[in-house]
Amino acid sequence: MNTEVDFAGIKLKNPVTVASGTFGYGREFSEFYDLGKLGAIITKGTYLKPRNGNRPVRVCETSSGMLNSIGLQNPGIEYFEKVELPWLKQFDTKIILNVGASSIDEYIEVCKYANRLDVDGVELNLSCPNVCAGCMAFGTTYEGVKEVTSAVRKVLDKPLIVKLTPNVTDITATAKGAEEGGADAISAINTLLAMKIDIETRRPVLANNTGGLSGPAIKPVAVRMVYQIANAVKIPVMGLGGIMNGEDAVEFMLAGAKAISIGCGNFIDPYTAPKTVEGIEKYLEKHHIDDVNEIVGKVQMN
Repeated sequence: MNTEVDFAGIKLKNPVTVASGTFGYGREFSEFYDLGKLGAIITKGTYLKPRNGNRPVRVCETSSGMLNSIGLQNPGIEYFEKVELPWLKQFDTKIILNVGASSIDEYIEVCKYANRLDVDGVELNLSCPNVCAGCMAFGTTYEGVKEVTSAVRKVLDKPLIVKLTPNVTDITATAKGAEEGGADAISAINTLLAMKIDIETRRPVLANNTGGLSGPAIKPVAVRMVYQIANAVKIPVMGLGGIMNGEDAVEFMLAGAKAISIGCGNFIDPYTAPKTVEGIEKYLEKHHIDDVNEIVGKVQMN
């Protein structure tokens, strides 16, 4: 059977990727399995310069999910170029660099830098809810998404994927902003803004008070949004949000996702991503489907 997909001009051997911020740069997970089994690795969000992130507590569990408020801690793109990228290149998989910034000018500069790197594409983070400037500040309106996407598109020579926030009234509006700004693809969704309170101390558990909710709890919301986006734009969609296995992945693909990404599942079981690859193949075999592309967008609405 054929499991290869063409995602925004990036040829993936299978539609399974790992979500930015949940996989680091892959070093820890390489101790469990060959990262070449994945369609792509989407790196930790990377800025032009190193970033410390938020103060702890930065992670906590919730019902059917987890909250995080890391604040995009990262070593900066120069460190990525010198240390992480050469290490990643040993694996037979595509590398997509997730980038973040605090201003449009910084987005432009980090993407100019990315042009000279041997990566297969760039995912533009316009959706992190845990930073005070940049990212979601640009990502909640059609105008904001289009403005940043357009500015980056003028300087970036690689496939451009725009990662959208679910913390909006109408996600199709921001999706159209990305498309009209020149994005080659969309990834959705990032985390839902949420809070957990310690009833003994009467304080939020996270030091930042709020954080991003991920995990199985958000999957139905993510599936709905992927379906809406896929029917609103012509560029491909990468679906993510609570995917734990092959069945979840197939659900997203039926909703319209061309590829999918594993996030919170990596923390629960380090083998979630390769198991998801196997799960998709078993589904195709069970239903006598020769090409994974045949299931994309094939949900039959009532």
